[in-house]
Amino acid sequence: TGGEWDAKLTKLEKMIFIRCLRPDKLMEAVQDFVIAEMGREFIEPPPFDLATSYKDSAPSVPLVFVLSPGADPFEELLKFADTMRMGKRLQFISLGQGQGPKSERMMKDGIENGTWVLLQNCHLAKSWMPTLERLVENFPEAINPSFRLWLTSSPSPYFPVSILQNGVKMTNEPPKGLRANLKRSLLSYPPDFLERSKKPVPFKKLMFALCFFHALIQERRKFGALGWNISYEFNTGDLQFCVRQLLAFL
Repeated sequence: TGGEWDAKLTKLEKMIFIRCLRPDKLMEAVQDFVIAEMGREFIEPPPFDLATSYKDSAPSVPLVFVLSPGADPFEELLKFADTMRMGKRLQFISLGQGQGPKSERMMKDGIENGTWVLLQNCHLAKSWMPTLERLVENFPEAINPSFRLWLTSSPSPYFPVSILQNGVKMTNEPPKGLRANLKRSLLSYPPDFLERSKKPVPFKKLMFALCFFHALIQERRKFGALGWNISYEFNTGDLQFCVRQLLAFL
């Protein structure tokens, strides 16, 4: 009987059995095995902690966000900058054609005046990457201690290796599963945020619906554009914008 074999087989033998009959269920079986043997914390990604990475940095050590589909660190960085009282001293620019000289001026201004500089989407500025590498390698000794250089880039073969080797590297992968996704989305807001609306009861319901929709879209990424006109990430930035619109119009 099923109960008899459930008692006879070890957890590893059960995984082998599932692998033979239902390979599509193997991932869930492996997760259950890891939870039972090692603990749930080994399958759930830890919360994104910018403060810890910041402590490992220095004015001459860039902080590099390695982008992954469905994750956008921009909003998290804005919140962290406000926490560090650098919200009004954060300069940012999205790299692309013709943005190199402006980015270089922002870096020089930051080195002198101690502002934070965020250069987004470095993978879109292939021709400017050697210049970025040269600027970072030639940071002056007399550098303002408040200065920090933040970079975001998708994995790219032409991103400067020296910056990757010497910088503080971070990645913020979206959590897997509806429960984990909902948990991260809701915990990204302060406890009093849900009470800011003049209509807190409907706002809480609509907020949950938005976060649930966001989690659902994140889980559908593996299907590409199936069921949609185009393949669209609906990342964290989109969710934040929708929540702000909801708060404004409700």
